Amino acid sequence: MGRLDGRIAWVTGAGTGIGAATAERFAAEGATVVITGRRREPLEAVADRIRAAGGTAHVRPADLTKAAQVAEVAGGIAREFGRLDVLVSNAGLNIVERDWKRLSPAGIDELIGGNLTSAFYVAQAVLPIMREQGGGVMIHTASMAGRNIGLMSGPGYVAAKHGVVAMSHTINQAECINGIRSTAFCPGEVNTEILKKRPNPLSQQELDEMLQPADCADMILYVATLPPHVTMNEVWLTPTRNRGYVRALGVKL
Repeated sequence: MGRLDGRIAWVTGAGTGIGAATAERFAAEGATVVITGRRREPLEAVADRIRAAGGTAHVRPADLTKAAQVAEVAGGIAREFGRLDVLVSNAGLNIVERDWKRLSPAGIDELIGGNLTSAFYVAQAVLPIMREQGGGVMIHTASMAGRNIGLMSGPGYVAAKHGVVAMSHTINQAECINGIRSTAFCPGEVNTEILKKRPNPLSQQELDEMLQPADCADMILYVATLPPHVTMNEVWLTPTRNRGYVRALGVKL
């Protein structure tokens, strides 16, 4: 018997990385997962792995920076399943031209839209479903960049992820009376595709020392299975060999 038997979960940014690992982990625990991202092909690959392992997955591609597309997926979940127990709002992005010297208006729009506006659209779309059913769990993938000010991730990404953290806390303030629980998940460096947007390539050893998507999926599953009277408001998860700490110690990376 799985820890998520009978639950309906929507995972965004589910084609790769943390989202894909979480969707597969949830399905293995009995959840029916709805997976969303911009590209259908990676989503279908994730769904195929879930189904091959005996799980249930529904592919719903969408551009989450478009409110109408978000509303369409959320409305479809409500119509088809009648409820939504867990939202994992994981979609996010970064760009190479992220520093102030190279940042353009188009880059600003991409960063804020892909990391913050999309998160607001998704939360706003599912709140009515969770209110009507009397509860639900939202887990928003922010970042340690959403808690610490620094230049490595770029000002747009840092600002957007700070916004995601603030958004999550306001959901708890407004919706706790409706049984809705919101968690800001703030991982440190994770070995995912977003690292390909780093201006400086990373070594395989550096990638291996980072958090892996499965580590994040385990934490997200833990949050999703907490009892209804418990809220994990915010959680940090970082690599033991935290490159920021190592750099501060003056040790060569």
